Amino acid sequence: MLVSLLKKTGLKLSLNDPRWGNRKDDGKKAQEGKKPGEGPPDLDQLWRDFNQRLNAFFGQKNRPDNGGNNNGGGSGPRPDMKGAGITAGVVGVIAVLIWLASGAFIVQEGQSGVVLTFGKYTRTTPAGFNWRWPYPFQTDETVNVSQVRTVEVGYRQSLRNKQASESLMLTDDENIIDIQFAVQYTLKDPVEWLFSVRDQEDTLRQVAETAIREVVGRSKMDFVLYEGREKVAYETQQLMQQILDRYKVGVFINNVTMQAVQPPEQVQAAFDDAVKAGQDRERQKNEGQAYANDVIPKARGAAFRLMQEAEAYRSLVTENAEGNASRFKQVLVEYQKAPAVTRDRMYLETMQQVFSSASKVMVDAKTGSNLLYLPLDKLIAQQAASDASAAAARAAAAAPAANTVMPQEAMQTVEVNSRRDSRSSRERESR
Repeated sequence: MLVSLLKKTGLKLSLNDPRWGNRKDDGKKAQEGKKPGEGPPDLDQLWRDFNQRLNAFFGQKNRPDNGGNNNGGGSGPRPDMKGAGITAGVVGVIAVLIWLASGAFIVQEGQSGVVLTFGKYTRTTPAGFNWRWPYPFQTDETVNVSQVRTVEVGYRQSLRNKQASESLMLTDDENIIDIQFAVQYTLKDPVEWLFSVRDQEDTLRQVAETAIREVVGRSKMDFVLYEGREKVAYETQQLMQQILDRYKVGVFINNVTMQAVQPPEQVQAAFDDAVKAGQDRERQKNEGQAYANDVIPKARGAAFRLMQEAEAYRSLVTENAEGNASRFKQVLVEYQKAPAVTRDRMYLETMQQVFSSASKVMVDAKTGSNLLYLPLDKLIAQQAASDASAAAARAAAAAPAANTVMPQEAMQTVEVNSRRDSRSSRERESR
């Protein structure tokens, strides 16, 4: 706007203007060896020319001097005071417009603008083109609310660059542990972020250190080192958010990431040995438990089997004894009815049982007959039965538990004893 006005008035501020050489000291410059016309322009002459052209633009005419010749000995044209005032007013309007234009500002996407009036919060502007009263009445602050920021605790930029005063902590079991972690956060209130605390990053670091020291102080060392890392990080995040909300910092904690959790460097070797010993102990315990899980069920099974076999043997002996007693009672009843017939029948049955189990053949030689009857089919069947019983005895002897054979032998002994008792009773009856 100022340039267009100068063009309309015809004022040219060019360094090539030939009027720059129309100065009174051209002769002096010529004496000094300089060409006439060199050097800065005459400011008085430029001001007079500017006023003349501005007056001509606004319809004012120069008043002729008394001599009637501007180039004569009379004085030159004087600047009109009214024209000078108009010029000053135009310049002032232009300056005011430029000053008002300086209050415009642009807020990028993902940012928020905070407008201050004499240093006091006035309003928050959204993203886009905004305007405020120019300085010194109002100022603006732009805050990035979408950026994920990170604060490091226990180290700076690299895990090797440790900060021992921040990372060393005391656990509940009075052990020292070295923890390095990072906190990621975003801004949820730019006004609180700007005006609630003075040094925001240092405040966040101190809050993070305070929160994790409280969480670690309630936990055991092994829990923090191994299975409790995620829980410690989560509890630290929750506690930090509570403290920051109480301080009204305007921060939202996104995540707490554990970078390194280990014992102090001075006891690292001893701690590694202790960890290896603990691992060996757990391995041996697991091996012993696996062996116990293999042996104990087998022993319980064998004991249960023996108990079942003993119970079966007891039931067998009891039932046999009851059967023999019942049979004896029945025989006694029959014997009381017919003693002779009962004795003969008992004798024949006994001899049949004895001869059926004998391997020899009795031949009656008194008859004098040359024809002998040999029961070969019975002999073959008897031999096969004896072979089967021998095989069963060998299989029973090869069993791991020797007690399993005992009930069979006892059963055979009981049967022999019962046969012997029956024979003796029959002999007594025959007598």
